[in-house]
Amino acid sequence: MSTGLPETWPRLLGDVGGSNARFALETGPGVIEDILTLPTARYPTLEDALRDYLAQTGARRVAHAAIGIANPLNGDRVTMTNCHWSFSIEAARRALGLSTLLLLNDFTALALALPKLPAKELTQIGGGAPRPDSPLALIGPGTGLGVSALVPHPGGWRALAGEGGHVSFAPLDERESVVWRYAAARFGHVSTERLLSGPGISLIHQALCERDGEDDAPREPSWISAQGLAGRDARCRETLEIFCGALGSAAGNLALTLGARGGVYIGGGIVPRLSGFFEQSPFRRRFEDKGRMSSYLADIPVYLITSAYPALQGVAAYLADHLAPRSDPSPVDVSTSPRGGSAGDMHA
Repeated sequence: MSTGLPETWPRLLGDVGGSNARFALETGPGVIEDILTLPTARYPTLEDALRDYLAQTGARRVAHAAIGIANPLNGDRVTMTNCHWSFSIEAARRALGLSTLLLLNDFTALALALPKLPAKELTQIGGGAPRPDSPLALIGPGTGLGVSALVPHPGGWRALAGEGGHVSFAPLDERESVVWRYAAARFGHVSTERLLSGPGISLIHQALCERDGEDDAPREPSWISAQGLAGRDARCRETLEIFCGALGSAAGNLALTLGARGGVYIGGGIVPRLSGFFEQSPFRRRFEDKGRMSSYLADIPVYLITSAYPALQGVAAYLADHLAPRSDPSPVDVSTSPRGGSAGDMHA
């Protein structure tokens, strides 16, 4: 029987965040090539970015595409929270001449990739061995804060969907209370994402500057991180300590909520850049600091994802699942439309 080329292959994959869009071609099952990263600010629309990617790679006709996107998904219309793109999924599909265009949240995509990640692309930070057939939790700061999970399901895994990055932030000590009060004065509700994100690093630093009676003009997260990691600025170092400690508390909360004895995974673009500092930071202590449940958490391994493009594997699996003929819903089915309806959101 014919393989259906070029209808079946290549397939277009995407992982779109607030700042960057990563696109690739899957030329055969699990074979991902021609990965390019394009700044979202350079393109007026998602369609423009996709057309430029296809032009740069010289791709022949592509019929099927799936994109993980850092945004809530609820129906056909998508208006990104941390990017200027706003579009109709169906209109984009038609404009690009695609037979299939699926969107799912980027952290749902990353969650689906977790079982496929090789051990060499994971750094364990504390805990023991993962328990088989137990939920896997995922959290990751980037432009926003992504949260997702995989739970065991007959024949595979099911990705959970929600809005975990937007739960209320709870300060643990006076230093974090200073940051919370500063953020509350500006925004009212203080979500965990307000602090555990790139903009959150700047916000924490601003709060500490005001505490110390100094100018609280915002500084770039990259500058704060560089100064803190190099030990050139005590306030920048303190910012990173607060950030890592708060992430530890959030990850521990997620592990308790899900019973994630299969492990907690740290994704996103920020933490890998803190390698060397992060392992020695307050993260693990705060992860386990849950009173009577501390011993429960002490056994749970945490894995820092160091893969360059981990979510693309999950996007590929999601697209393959939707294209495969079947009579019953798949364990990884988190959308209802064959042409790009909605998957649940784990805003990143």
